[in-house]
Amino acid sequence: MRDWGARLILFVATMMLAACAAGPRYDAPQTEREAIAARMMGDIEVLSSEEFGGRKPGTPGEEQTVAYLIERMKGAGLVSGTNDPGSAWRAPVELVSTRALDSRITVRTNRGETQIPEDKGFAFTATRRALIDGAEVVFVGNDAASVPAEEVAGRIVVMLDEAALVSSRRAHLYSADPAAIITVVDDPADIVRMREAFGKETLKLASEETDRLLAFVTSDALEAAFPSGQWRALMERADEEGFEPETLPATIAIDARSARRQFTSSNVLGLIPGAVRGSGAVVLMSHWDHLGQCAPGTSDPMCNGAVDNASGVALTLELASRLRASGPHDRDIYVLATSAEEAGLLGAKAFAKSPPISPEDIVAVFNFDMVAIAPEGSPVGFIGEGETPLDDIVLTTLSEAGRQLGDREFAASFLRRQDGWALLEAGIPAVLISTTFGSEATLAPFLAQQYHRPTDDGRALDLGGAVDDLLLHDQLVRRVASTAEYTPFEPDGTVIVEPQP
Repeated sequence: MRDWGARLILFVATMMLAACAAGPRYDAPQTEREAIAARMMGDIEVLSSEEFGGRKPGTPGEEQTVAYLIERMKGAGLVSGTNDPGSAWRAPVELVSTRALDSRITVRTNRGETQIPEDKGFAFTATRRALIDGAEVVFVGNDAASVPAEEVAGRIVVMLDEAALVSSRRAHLYSADPAAIITVVDDPADIVRMREAFGKETLKLASEETDRLLAFVTSDALEAAFPSGQWRALMERADEEGFEPETLPATIAIDARSARRQFTSSNVLGLIPGAVRGSGAVVLMSHWDHLGQCAPGTSDPMCNGAVDNASGVALTLELASRLRASGPHDRDIYVLATSAEEAGLLGAKAFAKSPPISPEDIVAVFNFDMVAIAPEGSPVGFIGEGETPLDDIVLTTLSEAGRQLGDREFAASFLRRQDGWALLEAGIPAVLISTTFGSEATLAPFLAQQYHRPTDDGRALDLGGAVDDLLLHDQLVRRVASTAEYTPFEPDGTVIVEPQP
């Protein structure tokens, strides 16, 4: 492993130089832009190096990443932001890893017992093993949304697949506590896709783990398992108006096994203390995790994640050092590096469930993700526009900086694909403002050629737009952290956070 201790000394020295800079500026001389880019590149090179193993949660690469981030935050003059003396800097994220191993589905009718072939049926459990045998079977057809809970509870539910609706229909059925749900599909290729999808490691928050048993079976396999014509007649009745759930003259046994592992990952949380007590807090957020070994068996198996998201972390650290040097600011400024974003925004969800302060006291969250793509002077994407009280101050700052707002519709398409969404769902105002998401033409080549691939290794970065983003946020965050310049309001005019004497 390379010696990044020497790098930290260099970073501290450059931070001290940054502290000598004048007040906030929308732009900077070319020499300063180059120095900013060099410092960011230093972090990107370390975090995306082979030694950090692709920064996958629950691996040695996580420990190296978290240790590095803590040292960087300490070097920038931050203090721990966990508000937990027993767990300084590290906010635990309890995760469960599951991976399907094998399954068996058996249908018993008055004509005998039929085992569903492996290429025509598949079952998955989030536990190590789930076995159901002898439960009643109810067929709900296409109209799962109107099925009474008493028809579902404790039974195996068989539903027909309607691709666009199936996930929401399963969620409705699971709320009634069935023993299992079997989704009937027409295409055997769907079984292959499900087997491959669940055969890969899946991460969930331990607090959201369930023991749900899920299965997929082809229609022709069920037709072969039931007495002649019985399944076809059932399918025909399901298409009739007024169809009601039917209890089937059959039982189904499902036996599924999965590999399961529970472990503690970490969000890293630093703090720049504010000067005005009770005035709320601003959060700078970026996810530190990536995919680890994503292409096993190839000559280059590692997904290093240079753009996604070593670059976002690097910008966050550079911005934090500038804000620390220019402080104190009125409001607390938390610096949050989240875990398990790639697995479904899990670190951000954990933060939203248990933040170090009351969620009502968080006046703004600024997320940074995949910033090293756009060239200098690119239009700015505003993800979260219209979702928070921050619109006015963001748009005003953009206008005063002479920055062009990019494709609004394109930026909005990423709203639910970044950590800020997990906070918005919890009622915490979060936005992502970056040149990366200003236009499809800018982002599309990266998504097509490097995104979640070993080729995202730092060899083709453009930090021009990243420096633009940093300088814009240097001004924007200072404004939002000032009680004189920004007071958050509810739509009815109520002040959200009032400073305390």
